[in-house]
Amino acid sequence: MSKPIFELVDELPTDNLTIKALRALDFVVPGEWDNLVGFENTIRTVTGEDDEELIQQIGDRAVILFNDKAQGYQRALWLYQTVSGSGRALGAATLANMVGDKIPLVGGLLTSLTPKPAKAQTIDLSLKVVGELLCYCSINGIPGDSIGDFIGAVTGEYSGESLMRLAALVCFDGLIPLGPDFLGIVSDKIQGLSTSELEENDGFSQIQEAIPGEDSDSKLGFIGEAFSSVSGWMGDFVSDRGITPENVANSLQSFVEFSDDKLDYLAAFLDLSTNYYEHTGVQTLARRLIERAYAEI
Repeated sequence: MSKPIFELVDELPTDNLTIKALRALDFVVPGEWDNLVGFENTIRTVTGEDDEELIQQIGDRAVILFNDKAQGYQRALWLYQTVSGSGRALGAATLANMVGDKIPLVGGLLTSLTPKPAKAQTIDLSLKVVGELLCYCSINGIPGDSIGDFIGAVTGEYSGESLMRLAALVCFDGLIPLGPDFLGIVSDKIQGLSTSELEENDGFSQIQEAIPGEDSDSKLGFIGEAFSSVSGWMGDFVSDRGITPENVANSLQSFVEFSDDKLDYLAAFLDLSTNYYEHTGVQTLARRLIERAYAEI
């Protein structure tokens, strides 16, 4: 098992490139996301309680729930961490923790970045969608193939850090690397994907046992079905909020400098130096644990 849940929440960063990138998306989901860090602080914020003894009881109960392997919380954490691919962070650890001046996406840094081919980007994006579905099902104790329940939640319940995570997925893994037609591109690429190409993907190999299906062929079918089911919501999300690769990129200019013809390099930079999926995933997990613990006490 990884670190205790309270430790993971306590160690969430208050400011780094991940936080800067997510704050740059406030114009997409205005006021939805607050970078809630610290386990006790999260309990106080989620419950509105300030009685120290009650806060301790809620925290203890949340830890018990997380540690119970019959529940799905540990599995959800593993998925958030694994799908996030945090191991791909740039070798210069200081880069991910820079909080000062703008980072120029030129020169030596630019040459160290390799934009992903559309096919690899398609697999990464679709695996994040599947990971989100599986995490939702694990946290809520429902079967992992419950696409209908997941879509119902996305269209009706998602808010806060969960909505921010999907907004980042759309912007950083869809619009920036693939352009405004990313939904059509991803759909076409998935349909043309072979099982051998899927099996060669590191992300798939790490989470394939969690994906419903008897073999790679059926798992590929599930990935396609999951992405297709959420693509309508994504399309409406983009159009309703007027999101474009250009206005997302302009907002990111607050902390990184790049030219307009380098969006594929910007996508690679974000992929390697930010960790939005795991960061907001831990926040979602903590919130759900605390809400349940509070309800049970």
